[in-house]
Amino acid sequence: MPATPAWPPKSAPRLFVEQKLEAETQVMIDGQQAHYLSKVMRVREGDIVILCDNITGEWAARVGDAGKRSVRLEIAEHLRPRESVPDLWLCPALLKKDRFDLVLEKATELGAARIQPVITRRCVADKLNLDRARTITTEAAEQCARTALPELASPIKLEALLRDWPTDRALFFADEQGSESMDEAFAENKGAAAILIGPEGGFDDEERAAIRAHPLARPLSLGPRILRGETAAITALSVWMARNGDW
Repeated sequence: MPATPAWPPKSAPRLFVEQKLEAETQVMIDGQQAHYLSKVMRVREGDIVILCDNITGEWAARVGDAGKRSVRLEIAEHLRPRESVPDLWLCPALLKKDRFDLVLEKATELGAARIQPVITRRCVADKLNLDRARTITTEAAEQCARTALPELASPIKLEALLRDWPTDRALFFADEQGSESMDEAFAENKGAAAILIGPEGGFDDEERAAIRAHPLARPLSLGPRILRGETAAITALSVWMARNGDW
């Protein structure tokens, strides 16, 4: 007997859409997403596209009409609900554009619930194009089959971050002067948490003292080597997810 085709097809393209998805409704795709479907993926009438709305989860949709500038999709089946996201924030200091792009991409893949960029004194950048950053996180979520997007906040200065820090969230921060290991510290934490990562040149002495003085802050060692900002973010996220996340 011939093998039963996989449902949905593994080759089906994936897209996040802003419209809340429901059974037996239609979705009109235009702009860059329409170009991607019609010109890159070359979808035709009857083909399947996987849609996510960051609210209700993942749906299979059938192409009703594929034009040059728009694609009409008909919702066919609800495949799975929006995933449960571990309550972890990543608070990375802004880095050079290509390196911060990597942080955004990998934080999304690893399952961060919120990304809060931070501006410190040694940051080489003090601005972030949020539209571009959201495109990076959305494409990363599509590529790794997530059904949820991380919340992406506007950059904030370190002083404001510490001043307004919520009283119910642990604040772990990577510190080359830290002595407590990530593995041990994360194992003890069972509630809401965040990881603060410094810039290329690290925190200066005054910033480090301010962080250490915060009642919820815990300085952690990332091991015997000095890591780049993007490497430190990816490493810390990976260890936390292995200990307390959905791994």
